[in-house]
Amino acid sequence: MHDVILRAQDFKIDNYYIGAGCIAQTVWNYLCEFPLDYGIKDIDFAYFNDSDVSEEAEDKNIELINNHFCNLPIKLDIKNQARVHLWYKDHFGYEIKPYPSLEDAINTWPTTSTAIGIRKQDDQWHVYAPYGLNDLFGMIVRANKIQITQQIYEKKIESWTRIWTKLQVIPWA
Repeated sequence: MHDVILRAQDFKIDNYYIGAGCIAQTVWNYLCEFPLDYGIKDIDFAYFNDSDVSEEAEDKNIELINNHFCNLPIKLDIKNQARVHLWYKDHFGYEIKPYPSLEDAINTWPTTSTAIGIRKQDDQWHVYAPYGLNDLFGMIVRANKIQITQQIYEKKIESWTRIWTKLQVIPWA
């Protein structure tokens, strides 16, 4: 994870974060004394470019970033958050409004402990965690109900609690 955060600076993208589950799961692995990459399916590379929301432009960035990180044992999930609204209904079954910024996108990520983004720019660490870090370090999974459904939340916790048995899950209701 550290390598990805450091090497992401090579792209000179001002508006990006490495974030979501990969950050939370790395912390959970540390707290559970697991290998730091244990159970991590992908690394989220979220960026925001609303000047070109075409699929072609996103595909070009995906190819560029994937080629740069071709040696990683964990795949990258690269998404322009400015175009998520264009495919969200097909994937999740309901429409969402366009995000006005990358931070607004992170504000909607599924749980309070995974609504986090980290980047390093100009020798400065930037952390965006709209719900704070208490749930993350407390291993608490709490739904962020801004956008997800109960079904999405329950699917995530079912998967996560099989791996991280010490998680404290706050029920949907």
